[in-house]
Amino acid sequence: MWCDTMRILALLLGVKAACILLVSSLSGTGAVNNSGRWWGIVNVASSANLLTNSKNVQLVLDPSLALLSRRQRRLIRQNPGILHAIAAGLHTAIQECKWQFRNRRWDCPTTHSPAIFGKIVNRGCRETAFVFAITSAGVTHAVARSCSEGAIESCTCDYRRRGPGGPDWHWGGCSDNVDFGRMFSREFVDSSERGRDLRYLNNLHNNEAGRMTVSSEMQQECKCHGMSGSCVVRTCWMRLPSFRAVGDFLKDRFDGASRVVYANKGSNRASHRADPRHLEPENPAHKPPSSRDLVYFEKSPNFCSYNGKTGTHGTSGRNCNSSSPALDGCELLCCGRGFKTQTEKVTERCHCTFHWCCHVSCLNCTSTQTLHQCL
Repeated sequence: MWCDTMRILALLLGVKAACILLVSSLSGTGAVNNSGRWWGIVNVASSANLLTNSKNVQLVLDPSLALLSRRQRRLIRQNPGILHAIAAGLHTAIQECKWQFRNRRWDCPTTHSPAIFGKIVNRGCRETAFVFAITSAGVTHAVARSCSEGAIESCTCDYRRRGPGGPDWHWGGCSDNVDFGRMFSREFVDSSERGRDLRYLNNLHNNEAGRMTVSSEMQQECKCHGMSGSCVVRTCWMRLPSFRAVGDFLKDRFDGASRVVYANKGSNRASHRADPRHLEPENPAHKPPSSRDLVYFEKSPNFCSYNGKTGTHGTSGRNCNSSSPALDGCELLCCGRGFKTQTEKVTERCHCTFHWCCHVSCLNCTSTQTLHQCL
């Protein structure tokens, strides 16, 4: 009797666990989420955590930090000098995220813990999509630039464009190696994703959207050659866009992000196997997202008030613009709670004069500024 009762109890527990896993897979909101764990290296990539070779090239993080997967550590070992580019690209991406959302209720807050972006990455909202896209773009951009600067041993400039390009110009110079940047970013960044659920597909799509943005915004630069400054012939190469341009583009995609669902293309009769699941718009009337569009699958949380469960900080204490009707205005940013006004004196250097050679003298100017803060 006792054994039968235990068997029934074990069976019920097994069914419960299977249901939890099924719901997690279908919703894409499982509790365990290691996505973006590598982001934490921006807080620990210091000289104390790096190994160097005889040329003083940064090789790899101390494996005891356990922030990188085995595959990620192998990629860093295979590409000496690339760790600095990854950390620099991530830092640039974080600063750009904060700049783009400086006037929004969600202002891209970060922490000094390994979970640098907080609990927002456990969701599938627009803000999560932007974080994945901008960090993937940051790695792509920094690695591509480092290749052309000779800072990574395994890559150089992109010399594939050679020869005449037009009647009065030809390819030459040192093009930024965006293809290597994209390839490495795909291997390094995407390797932190696990599973086959909706969250997995969203994260991979947004990672690729960030990389595609960097690649598609490449610009041609040229240098003139000729007597007395004339431009008889030009030498041209491909240059990375500024990261501000990348951030601006992704911010536009954030505003027009597509809400998607988990779909199946159907069966493949030739192979008698089902095609891989893919993303399609939640609203059938909308067109499918392109490779550069951002996608999400759940509504954003309420960023007005503090909520420890969702990790939102609220807007209390944030500076606002009392005369603006836009998102940075006190009415919208403060969520209707009102705001307080205070004045403070600010001292800044002004009327600076350069004296030959080599000294700069400045005066100290004091002004009164009026600040408005959300209640």
